Amino acid sequence: MSRATLLAGASAIVLAAAGLAFAFAPTSGAVPAETAAAPAEPAAAAPAATGRRTVGNLELEGVPDIPAEVNDTLLRYQNARSAGFSGWTPDGGMLIATRFGETAQIHRVDAPMGMRRQVTFYAEPIAGAVYPEHGTSEGFLFAKDTGGDEQYQVYLHRDASGEDVPLTAPGTRNTGPIWSPDAQKIAWTVSSQENATYQIFIADVKDPGARKAVLEKATGEWTPIDWSPDGKTLLVYNGISATESYLWLLDIASGQLTPVNKQDGQKIAYNGAKFTPDGQALIYTSDEGREFQTLTRYTLAGGAKTLISGDIAWDVETFDISPDGALVAFAVNDNGASRIYIRRTADNTDAPAPQLPAGEIGGLDFSPDGTKLGFGLAWAKSAGDAWSFDLGTSELTRWTESEVGGLNPDSFVEPTLFSYKSFDDRPIPAFLYKPKGAGPFPVVLFIHGGPESQERPSFAPVWQYWVNELGIAVVVPNVRGSSGYGKSYLELDNGMKRKDSVKDIGALLDWVAAQPDLNKDKVMVYGGSYGGYMVNAAMVDYSDRLAGGVSIVAISNFITFLENTSGYRQDLRRVEYGDERDGAMRKFMEDIAPINHVDRITKPIFIIHGANDPRVPVGEAEQLFKAVKANGQDPWWMVARDEGHGFRKKTNRDYMNAAVALFFKERLLGEAPRN
Repeated sequence: MSRATLLAGASAIVLAAAGLAFAFAPTSGAVPAETAAAPAEPAAAAPAATGRRTVGNLELEGVPDIPAEVNDTLLRYQNARSAGFSGWTPDGGMLIATRFGETAQIHRVDAPMGMRRQVTFYAEPIAGAVYPEHGTSEGFLFAKDTGGDEQYQVYLHRDASGEDVPLTAPGTRNTGPIWSPDAQKIAWTVSSQENATYQIFIADVKDPGARKAVLEKATGEWTPIDWSPDGKTLLVYNGISATESYLWLLDIASGQLTPVNKQDGQKIAYNGAKFTPDGQALIYTSDEGREFQTLTRYTLAGGAKTLISGDIAWDVETFDISPDGALVAFAVNDNGASRIYIRRTADNTDAPAPQLPAGEIGGLDFSPDGTKLGFGLAWAKSAGDAWSFDLGTSELTRWTESEVGGLNPDSFVEPTLFSYKSFDDRPIPAFLYKPKGAGPFPVVLFIHGGPESQERPSFAPVWQYWVNELGIAVVVPNVRGSSGYGKSYLELDNGMKRKDSVKDIGALLDWVAAQPDLNKDKVMVYGGSYGGYMVNAAMVDYSDRLAGGVSIVAISNFITFLENTSGYRQDLRRVEYGDERDGAMRKFMEDIAPINHVDRITKPIFIIHGANDPRVPVGEAEQLFKAVKANGQDPWWMVARDEGHGFRKKTNRDYMNAAVALFFKERLLGEAPRN
């Protein structure tokens, strides 16, 4: 979508939002890499620790000291960085998010391949920033939290003075700020860690203390996503689940809500919406009557609907409208790879569009003068960078060229897309990153979170390290419940069907065993958040077929998770996982909880978490670690005191990657521990 939907913490509807990257996630063009210098622990080898100890902000148990050779080899991959495209500046430059120190910060780039000039300087990462699309302002908006607690505060960065002015009230959680058409006001969402209440606020940027609430709701997620051109109406998104949401028009003066495309009981999911420049229509994506998110024009007077991408059987993942309304640009998620289309709104014919390698797009944004289209792009052999496409000349221009740690990108392995059959004969899509040579190679199964996420062929330096330096094949499945393959596929793991996605991992182990160049006796599982639950569940169900697992910010019991996750998330997650307050569902959750079957976890496990995690509280990790240890196993433990739902700070992330590499070397590759 546009610059108005670019700030951290916003709803999933905001596809360009620079949501917080997990430590275990590959780096895309939308999220800057947070990998850099070597881990802080002394390089000298030492015996494995026998008690709990502290290194920097990390609490460790069972994790040996990191040998120098691990640090030295990993260092080049840790030094890779990327530039996340945040949008255009009013004078035709770009804002990007990239990291030169401990965390990602906002930089200006005034011309293609120009100097990256840093403009925010914080210990906490700043993943996105936005100028107004229209009007003039003193500067741009950005948001930041503290220690990964996701209690975001919104700031105005004043270009002239470099001052950052807080616009929101301390102690609140603020997400999704958007500029008014005259660039004098912002609207945003305030949600609560304690309960399910969502409020929409409006404030004048010159007098933020006079902020006022214009809407308060406690059913689902509510967030403003656009202003009408006359500034009188907010377009509001109400999310119930990944497969059910609603759009509303909120009259700011009266507070009256009017439904968009009244659904009359039909369940529809929207995934982005925006007023046309003349204010007469909306353009949105929805799966109404279709499997995939389809770009649609909706006329406000009368409700007539015209499909813009109806000929494309894949999800539209992000879009923007040109300032004059003559063009709409959109990116399609084609089996994991982004493809950009530009279409004329007058007759829906195709205009010239950039031809790109199979990778991932991070945001689309027309320049203020309407002559260029900006976006971020990352693929397996290139870190995320900012690009532009000239609409007049069709010239594709690279604005940044992020360093890849002195490595030769030609050495990076591109993934192979394949599918395998699961227990019900359903094809499951997956990517394979395979080392050069004959094999048989040890294997890491990387399982994404969400569960409504999708792994895509993007830039992942740590995967390249595993493949090129450790000789490990990385297999990345998009198990049932993943996005990108239609709404029916998305719902295949809901509620009582939860273990069906775990069975997809069992079927993948069958596939690995049938490959002559993969070693079925040396397979580990790795994942975070919901992917961490999948690791824990796979360790319960398939320990006899695994060499171990790495479980990051993971759920160990859906009951304790739902009872303790932040209040604003509880009802949204109950739609996906089931309601633990229902007797039958509670019994099912008890039956499938990995914490209740630790006796079946018989292989090494490495448990990693952030102490401030508001989504999956650290208690999920603590109870699993204690239970596994009480069962006679020797788990590894790592908790960062200054992180939340994933590691975003360079020092912590580097140390984690080095410790995981050591875990692989000792427990997967069978290398003897150093003494």
